[in-house]
Amino acid sequence: MAPKTSHRRPTDLVDMIIEQWNREAPALDVSSIGVLGRLHRCDIRYSGLVSEVLAEFDLTMAAFDVLASLRRSAPDYRRTAGQLAQVGLISTGGLTQRIDRLERDGLVERVRDPKDRRIVYVQLTKAGHQRIDFVVERHFAEQNKMLGGLTASEQQQLATLLSRLEVSLEFAERVRDEEAG
Repeated sequence: MAPKTSHRRPTDLVDMIIEQWNREAPALDVSSIGVLGRLHRCDIRYSGLVSEVLAEFDLTMAAFDVLASLRRSAPDYRRTAGQLAQVGLISTGGLTQRIDRLERDGLVERVRDPKDRRIVYVQLTKAGHQRIDFVVERHFAEQNKMLGGLTASEQQQLATLLSRLEVSLEFAERVRDEEAG
């Protein structure tokens, strides 16, 4: 006789938190913790694991984001600060320190547009290009290990759902901004 298998997912700390809230405040809808609480906890773990790998290359996640964005912007491997900020979901002011450090490290340079001197691009240097190419190989290998507990099908399902979640969060931001403005 084959052993019985349970189709119930394993419980985790978030299940306990939901159970506690349901006990203490039964009228309160805390179901969002099931998604957003887990997402937050996953982000903390993910950030810690990625930061360890990047530290081996003397990079922060913020610096990696800039270098990776530039690396994806072929053929000239450059973007304006505004474009980098949009991709990184940060302000251009917050980006300035990142760029300054990367420039000091010889990984990027600021280049004025020859046709319109008001436009300044941030561009990978040869050293920056070499560094990010080396780092991304290790980075993606580590990310694949992190997802090792999920099947390819589960990874695709999760990616689809997270895409929908991001769209939902973008919509919530727009609504909030419209209500505030």
